[in-house]
Amino acid sequence: MSTLDDPSRPEPGFNLPSPSPSAEPRQEPPAMPARDDGIAREFAMAYLTDRKRERRWRLFFRFAWLLVFIAIAWALVAERSATSVPNGPHTALVEVRGEIASDTEASAEVMVSGLRAAFEDVGAKAVVLRINSPGGSPVQAGIINDEIQRLKAKHGKPVYAVCEELCASAAYYIAAGADEVFVDKASIVGSIGVLMDGFGFTGTMDKLGIERRLLTAGTNKGMLDPFSPQNEQHRAYAQTMIDQIHQQFIAVVKHGRGKRLKETPETFSGLFWNGQQAIDQGLADKLGSLDFVAREVVKAEEVIDYTPKENLAERLSKRFGSAIGEGAVRALRAVTSIR
Repeated sequence: MSTLDDPSRPEPGFNLPSPSPSAEPRQEPPAMPARDDGIAREFAMAYLTDRKRERRWRLFFRFAWLLVFIAIAWALVAERSATSVPNGPHTALVEVRGEIASDTEASAEVMVSGLRAAFEDVGAKAVVLRINSPGGSPVQAGIINDEIQRLKAKHGKPVYAVCEELCASAAYYIAAGADEVFVDKASIVGSIGVLMDGFGFTGTMDKLGIERRLLTAGTNKGMLDPFSPQNEQHRAYAQTMIDQIHQQFIAVVKHGRGKRLKETPETFSGLFWNGQQAIDQGLADKLGSLDFVAREVVKAEEVIDYTPKENLAERLSKRFGSAIGEGAVRALRAVTSIR
């Protein structure tokens, strides 16, 4: 039998090993479950959504800041154009509104700045003080009154006071420096006096069992302390001081009103009157408003306001400054105060 016919002899070129019956079949890697694939897809979608939302808010805030800067620029331009004063004849206005104090819109610093600008403008035929104030600091009012007298003498322009609802106490101190005082028949005018007020808590402290412990260097340093019994010597000293300030007030009114003043025992008692009564007593001259004075007295109907006003930038700077100041105050409150 030939070798070609031998079935037990392997054929050339086909020497492949036969699979062993004990060999394990090759295993494929397990497929990712469909649930895990869905979680990944949801996470990716949520991430993209957050990024889009974040981008939208970023664009929104950028646009908002752009609008803020545009508004500030517009306010500054509008204020500059509004404060441009014409060269023609006009009536200069300075507003005295609210409490007269060092940190208000009616402070001496603000009023003096407006008065100087009004007097120095060659087109202003006269200066009108429009007053609506319950009064305030005699020091601030005195500075304003002195400046009115100085500017009147320097520039030779008349000054008129127009009293609206209130022209009392320190506000009348200012009005007395005008050449003429105009009021409404229902205006409140007068209150020519000085006060110093406070409270005493000694009785309440005794009932609550609270002891006041006050240390001073100087026998009068604790003068008028509200938590200590009133000292008659200190009270008399304070009374003398406010009496002297009252006499200064009276002298200003008498100098300003002159022979027009019809003095009575009540004139300088601190009482106040309506506009018509003030005219009868010589504290005011005539009934009239700002428009009336500009049209009939000054003969220049156009009214230009010279009152200094804070612009938007100044208000923002004060707000930021106050925030910083509050932090400083909180830091200083832990320190014992020495006054």
